[in-house]
Parts: sequence; C-alpha cells; structure tokens
Amino acid sequence: MTTNINNNKWLPDSWKLKPIVQDVTYEDQDHADRVVKKLNRLPPMVSATEIEKLREQLKQVALGNSFLLQGGDCAELFDYCSQEPIEAKLKVLLQMSLVLTWGARTSVVRIARMAGQYAKPRSKPTEMHEGQEILSFRGDNVNGFDPKDRKADPERLLGAYFHSAATLNYVRTLLDSGFADLHQPSNWNLSHVRSDAVRGEYQSIVTQLTDALDFMGTVGADSSSSNNALTSVDFFVSHEALLLEYETSLTRHLTSPSTKTKKYYNTGAHFLWIGDRTRQPDGAHIEYIRGIENPVGLKVGPTTEPDKLVEILNRVNPNKEIGKVTLITRFGADNVEKNLPQHIEAVRNAGHIPVWVCDPMHGNTKNASGGVKTRHFVDIIQELSQTFRVHKNCGSKLNGVHFELTGDSVTECVGGSMDLTDEDLSTNYQTYCDPRLNYEQSLDVAFLIAKYYQNERNSKDFPSL
Repeated sequence: MTTNINNNKWLPDSWKLKPIVQDVTYEDQDHADRVVKKLNRLPPMVSATEIEKLREQLKQVALGNSFLLQGGDCAELFDYCSQEPIEAKLKVLLQMSLVLTWGARTSVVRIARMAGQYAKPRSKPTEMHEGQEILSFRGDNVNGFDPKDRKADPERLLGAYFHSAATLNYVRTLLDSGFADLHQPSNWNLSHVRSDAVRGEYQSIVTQLTDALDFMGTVGADSSSSNNALTSVDFFVSHEALLLEYETSLTRHLTSPSTKTKKYYNTGAHFLWIGDRTRQPDGAHIEYIRGIENPVGLKVGPTTEPDKLVEILNRVNPNKEIGKVTLITRFGADNVEKNLPQHIEAVRNAGHIPVWVCDPMHGNTKNASGGVKTRHFVDIIQELSQTFRVHKNCGSKLNGVHFELTGDSVTECVGGSMDLTDEDLSTNYQTYCDPRLNYEQSLDVAFLIAKYYQNERNSKDFPSL
C-alpha cells in the first residue's frame, strides 16, 4: 500500500507520516513486506455488521443503559489456541456477565481480550538474561519467549492471523452450539471460598439467580425457540492496536450496513485499544485509530494530562459520537481520587460522552517476596471501589470494568476468597507477562460488584465493594 504524502485525508497507512514508538525492526524487510502483502489478501475475521452492532451496544453503555465487561489474557500465546483454554475463558466471562446482569439489573456487553492479543509493549527493547543483554519478549506475533528465539520473525504475523481466526471460529462454534446457555448457576462450585460468611453471601446470589431462572422457565421465558438472552449472547473480541503494519493489513474498505457508504473497518477485531505507551496525540497509533469505524479504547493513567486527553478525543472522535471511544482508567489504588475527577471534568466540559471503564489491574502490579510479579486482590478491589465512588461524587457513572484474567486456576494474584499468599504463587504461576486473576478470583470480583449494586438499590448511602 502506497502512502500519499500530499493527501491530508486519512488512509489506512497515513500513520507512516507520524512519529512511532514500540515499532518492530526486521532484519529482512523484504520478507516482512511479502508477509504483509499476503495478509492484505486474507479474508476478514469480523464483519462490518458485527462492528456496527458493537458500536450501537457501546452507545447504550455510555448512556448508562448497559454495562461493559472486558477481560482476558495480558498477552495471549499461540499455545492458548486450544479447546480447553478457549472454553475456560469463555465460560468465566459468561458466568461473570450473568452475575453482573443479575446484580446491576442491566444487560452486559461482553468483549474478550482474545483472538489477537499477541503483542505487548515493553518499557525497554532489551533485557538481561544470565548476564547477557538480549532482545525483550514482545509477544508471540513478534518473537519467542525462549531467550534463543528473540529475533523478530515476520512469519509470526501470519501465525497471529491464523491463530486468531481459529480461536474466533471455535468461539462462534461454541456459542452456536448452546455453550452460552447460562451454565446452570445451581451447579457452580463455591468450595474454593475459605470464609463461611463470604461463601454464604455468594451462595445467596447463586440461589436468587437460580430462583429467577426457574421462574422464567415456568412462564416460558426461556423457550429455546426464542433467540433470547437466556440461550444466546453477543460476544466480541478485542486486542491492543500495537503493530500497525499488521493492523493496516487487516483494514478493509467495506460498505457500511447502516449508511450503505464505503468506510474503513479493522476486520481483525471488533474493538481495538491504544495503550499507555502509544497514545501520543500526534503519534502514529492515534493517527491510525482515528480513521477506522471500529469502537476504540484509550488507556488513561496518572501520566495522562487532562488537556492532552481532550486533544486525543477530539482527534479520534471529532464528531463526538456517543460511545465511540472507551476511556479505560488505570491509576493504581492510591491514585484514583487524585487523578480521576479532573479527567471526568475535562472530558465532560469538552462535550464528549465516552464509555468510562475501570482497569484495576495495570496500576497495581507489585513484586512478591520471590521477585515474581503479582497483584493483590485487595488493591484491585480498592481501585474499583474508589472509581465507583469518584464517578458518583462527580455526577458521572462507571460504565464497565476491564480485567486481565484467565479461566484456569492459576496462582498469579494474591488474595481473593481462596486467600492465596506469596507462598502460593509458585503452585501454578503460568503467565509470560503480567499476573492474571484466576477463575475463582474473577468470579469473586463479579460477586462483589453484584453485591455493590444490590446494596446501592437498598440504601441511599454509598455501598462499599
């Protein structure tokens, strides 16, 4: 694809005229060009219809009529493209969304960090390994985790496409085969909850859920012949838009189902976001996402200046379309009250109505006693609770949550109803990047949020998580 330097209009590769960070350098650029050329010819993984459907659902989230649940791996590995990991991740997200639907009394939009989250930004291009400086692991679509496999390999871009397509295909197969049929909450196992009092609270929620579903079954509201929310769900996938050559190769000029005009869609995912390290207002990554029709996310942290955030919003969403942009705040448990109010005020004064989402994971990473990275469940809940409170105090509303999680029983985060400690981390520490909530801790969060909304309905005072 040729960049027209004299054309000020947006093109899928106009980002090449902008300064870029976190880019990848290949030893054999001709090889990389051949791979990109092949990617340009491969079919879309998602459709314009699906993307516009998500746009409409996120508009309702931004207006406070629905709630967003986004979650998945910090960085997927190609090895995760397998039956059991896919089923486990889908299961936990569906179960969490059911608990949230019951607790918040609202529909839940589900977006997975899945089927494409293969790249990771790094603070440094190199790292030390056994006394030698080697290239950093940049994710499976760039290089290998094995220290001997750190050279950037363009063939991995093709691997990312085919593993993403296979993952998405199996997710669709599962959903079409009834996998989303609520997983019968009466069969959920809460034996991992150490505290009798907490287990009792969780069981109360499950019991009320079961009673509600039994009632709907009695009156025929769960009829399998009706394609309703009890038997089928919408499920969307997302990843960080980091490798712009890859993203450009999957950008297609398609006819919009709603306007019948040609528009540009990234067909590698329904939703893409820009991370903390690549959101420079005049940078290449912001230039790329401002031209696609997909809903997009922006990570917002302690270093995000309110006026710069507004500048980015004006570039990415100049028409101020409701819910087009999701603002994913990740301040850290001790920084929410200091930073979030000024961001809410700046965005509101600029006339934007985004989806406000809390990511309580990225600002709360610590080193455990053994030197491995971990996160404390109490910090995650503290940031989430403070974010709820600040939004309410500012006359705003938290519209969703964003977690790094897995459907497996890993031991990477400390705490939760299992009471995991630093000593437990070595039991099943699997992550190649950042620590994730395991299956049990993910349900813990969902139950706590449901309890928050239940308490909010029953009391005028601000409830705690």
